[in-house]
Amino acid sequence: MTLMILAGKIIRLRKQCGWSQEDLAEKMNVSRQSVSKWESANSIPDLNRIITLAEIFEVSTDFLLKDETEVSETLESVSQTSLISLEQALAYTDKKVTVSELITKGVVLCVCSVVPLFFFLAMAETNRLGMTGDIAAVLGVISILIMVSMAVSFFIKINQYEAGFAVIDNQPFELDYGVHGVISEKLQKYRPTYNFRLSIAIFLFIFSFVPLMTISMFINGSAIVLIMLIVMMFMIAAGIYIISSVSAKYMAYTNILKEGCLKTEKSKRALRAQKLAAFYWPLLVAIYLGWSLWTMNWGVTWIIWPVGAVLFIALVGLMELLDKEDINPAGF
Repeated sequence: MTLMILAGKIIRLRKQCGWSQEDLAEKMNVSRQSVSKWESANSIPDLNRIITLAEIFEVSTDFLLKDETEVSETLESVSQTSLISLEQALAYTDKKVTVSELITKGVVLCVCSVVPLFFFLAMAETNRLGMTGDIAAVLGVISILIMVSMAVSFFIKINQYEAGFAVIDNQPFELDYGVHGVISEKLQKYRPTYNFRLSIAIFLFIFSFVPLMTISMFINGSAIVLIMLIVMMFMIAAGIYIISSVSAKYMAYTNILKEGCLKTEKSKRALRAQKLAAFYWPLLVAIYLGWSLWTMNWGVTWIIWPVGAVLFIALVGLMELLDKEDINPAGF
């Protein structure tokens, strides 16, 4: 009975600390296999190891060996924990990247769906290709419908990969021996690439409207403005492509290394912000383009971006406040 109690206590305390078996093994100066055997009740650490465990977890040895409270609950939750092999971890990463590519293709098609419309309108403004305003509008709308339909087809394909994410994304799990070290090494090597490409993407997002604003301030003519709009759309699409391709793999590695631990408050805030951003920024782009095309005053409408950024921060803060009120409605 003592062996089962100790196994349950080691598992519960390790997870409360947010450590993997490999982390605990390093702190104990033992192998990962030793920790695995302790937690599966296949072996028991010697007295010196038990004392060291008590010191690391900042509990008494009596708590480790004699206190039986919550042991059954702990062992029950452990029995539901999946063991993730290296092959499963790598397959999870590949599927995440594949899904990200599908999403990116769909988003890029949506962003660039207005490009043919702008091009045809520019040709109509300069009387090229025998294009009139009505023909340009019709061809542009048809192009938008075709490209959006293609984007939707990419989004629908995502469903076939969702089953492969359930174990790591939604359930508690443990990494098999050696997996933590391999994924940590891959993440460490990938981090410089992630930071570099993320910087490029942010640069493209920030400066995407600069050519349009500059041309609008110094050159009159709707045709050149429409061409600069196309340039802006391509810069935004390039930024989305770059950031999506690197973020998918980076987040996959990070999710694997969490080993099914409960999300921290910081990660919950980041997830809420990501969900809001997925809806907010495309809406802001649509409002900006609609306002600008309606007034054709591109030198003024750019102000929507700094205002929108401040509003986004305010909305994230409001979501935090509402979330806290839902959790603790009585104010306790």
